[in-house]
Amino acid sequence: MLRQINRQELGSYNLLSHTCARRKLSFSVDTMADAEKKVPAVPESLLKRRKAFATMKAMRIKKILAEKKSRKTTRKLIYKRAEQYHKEYREMYRREVRMSRTARKVGNFYVPAEPKLAFVIRIRGINGVSPKVRKVLQLMRLRQIFNGVFIKLNKASINMMRIAEPYIAWGYPNLKSVRELIYKRGFGRMTKQRIALTDNALVEKALGKYGIICMEDLIHEIYTVGKNFKPANNFLWPFKLSAPRGGMKKKTTHFVEGGDAGNREDQINRLIRRMN
Repeated sequence: MLRQINRQELGSYNLLSHTCARRKLSFSVDTMADAEKKVPAVPESLLKRRKAFATMKAMRIKKILAEKKSRKTTRKLIYKRAEQYHKEYREMYRREVRMSRTARKVGNFYVPAEPKLAFVIRIRGINGVSPKVRKVLQLMRLRQIFNGVFIKLNKASINMMRIAEPYIAWGYPNLKSVRELIYKRGFGRMTKQRIALTDNALVEKALGKYGIICMEDLIHEIYTVGKNFKPANNFLWPFKLSAPRGGMKKKTTHFVEGGDAGNREDQINRLIRRMN
């Protein structure tokens, strides 16, 4: 009897074990199915953002490298042009000296070429003056006292300066004066604003289409009165100079009579030094 009971208990135990195993297997299958249906650990929107950010970063790095390469190429070009201009200025000076010495040896006088560039400074106000003089000063962009501008010398500009001669001092600037004015007092006109010329990129942005990409290009174009003198000069804002050290002698009298007004030829460079 005990033996039969043990067999029955054993059979019941085996049946219970099989039932538990089936339930456990069914639970594990259901758990795996639920796991497959769950949302992934990283949201899809975040993955898209990461991918877009990585693309933007790669494009930005590529752009930075391209700009760096472009700046390096531009620097080399600027350096080469500066060297070329230096040689050109030196050759111009040596040619003038050589021609003068040659003429002196044979007992003649060397007459240099007519100057092509003038620097004009307004030295007086316009209270009580004729509308014609006022208009001439306006055309030359001399709206304030001690404003200065570069002017290309031709028949029309010389006639204009004769009309306004009692109110201006002008002459022929040398290379040193042109360079010092542009580097020290130079401002450019960009989007109708007065912008200090502190970077070659500003010059290139405004005048790059004319082949002027740096300050030395601008100085060369102004000093030699090149074919792009007009856009280069219009880009330059009128120079705001200081009152001359030591004061003015007599504004109402012409320079040849001991005053300050009118054409003073090469002596304009001394006045520029006192006002710059």
